[in-house]
Amino acid sequence: MSEIKHRSFLREKEAAQLLDEFSKKLKVDIKQLLEAKKLDVEVAETAGAKIFFLNGKPLIANIKDVLVPTLLFDKALQLLPRITVNMGAVPHICNGADLMAPGIVKIEGDFNKSDYVLVADERHQKPLAIVIALTDSQTAHNLQRGKICINTHYVGDSLWNQLKKT
Repeated sequence: MSEIKHRSFLREKEAAQLLDEFSKKLKVDIKQLLEAKKLDVEVAETAGAKIFFLNGKPLIANIKDVLVPTLLFDKALQLLPRITVNMGAVPHICNGADLMAPGIVKIEGDFNKSDYVLVADERHQKPLAIVIALTDSQTAHNLQRGKICINTHYVGDSLWNQLKKT
């Protein structure tokens, strides 16, 4: 991902629409989550994604027309179901690989197909990636092989590197 090309505030109507869409996807009211009555929403455009700053913090990204919380959005990450992976899977996840069943150590929380899920490593429980489920949690528990989730944002990707600069 290249440098930020343009950064500007969204109009109130556009901001409300974005927050509503993201709140539905996350299944929580974003304003309540951030404990804010009013949110100033800025958008920064890069070659690969749009980064949305809520009250100055880069908390949401639009990657290939999919809204995802960034790995810096701690309050949202705490609400997500969590999949813990073994240490052998960590380098693959951090290189953008999708989540496969053999790397899963533990699944916490319930999720449905297309829900956000947080991937963490087994040793330190550090967030590694935001993935989108290809199946529900009940089915994922029983799978021994195959792809479980699509990797959308991970530690070391171009969005992560851009966020570290801002």
